[in-house]
Amino acid sequence: MSATTYEPGTAAATDAVTGLLPARHARSVPAPIPTSRVLGVELRKMFDTRSGFWLMVSIVLLSITATAAVIIFSAREDLTYGTFAAAIGIPMSVVLPMVAILSVTSEWSQRTGLTTFTLVPSRGRVIGAKAALAVAIAAVSMVVALGVGAVGNLVGTAIAGVDPVWDISAREFGQIVLANELVMLVGFTLGVLLRNSAAGIIGYFVWSFVIPGISAALEGVQQWWLDNAAWFELNTATYPLFDGLHLTGQMWAQLAVTTTLWVALPLAVGVWTLLRSEVK
Repeated sequence: MSATTYEPGTAAATDAVTGLLPARHARSVPAPIPTSRVLGVELRKMFDTRSGFWLMVSIVLLSITATAAVIIFSAREDLTYGTFAAAIGIPMSVVLPMVAILSVTSEWSQRTGLTTFTLVPSRGRVIGAKAALAVAIAAVSMVVALGVGAVGNLVGTAIAGVDPVWDISAREFGQIVLANELVMLVGFTLGVLLRNSAAGIIGYFVWSFVIPGISAALEGVQQWWLDNAAWFELNTATYPLFDGLHLTGQMWAQLAVTTTLWVALPLAVGVWTLLRSEVK
């Protein structure tokens, strides 16, 4: 029969053999943090920082500026819904990926990763929450962009004295949303893969502006690249989505292949290394 001992200053007895508290005094295991709370915290972290706040402010300001520029400088026949939506979509396609990049890299650049992954040891849950929020923000932002474009179309045509033209169908809207989701995922992939804010942003601008320029130059001198660029270069494969074209089976296959090359595979490598890297 084991004896029980009482430590000075404590009210609980411990077993002399095992050194464990009796069951009635054992601590209860805390419940895991629910996914909804993880999503809420990660959403707040995206916009609580000065960089996140000003990125959101810049999206609003750039959308208003783009709408005003279309009203002021476009010819009357060009005042269409598509023109306004395209003008607003350009700054969004640049700024939104920055939000996705910083949502990941801030854990390392601001050294909050140790706290984050201590409170939620499962890094996969945290990265999954960040990815889900990036996709949701891209979709909501495009809905807002089309809403602002609709207002601009009504105001612009009223000022010009012409009838409003609504030239974006539901299919075209869906393709634009898909294209922006892919752009957002490229930013997120760079954030996961590089885990450095400056490197991620520079990498995105290289992907968004330098690589398309190189591809266009190759198309001008190489017929083979002109015929096959969409199988290797994601920007080329996504152009039909932005242009509202009816995608053929080959175009969808090209989009799937380039998305795998530029998003799925790098993201898998980035997540694999992130789950195994040391957090300081």
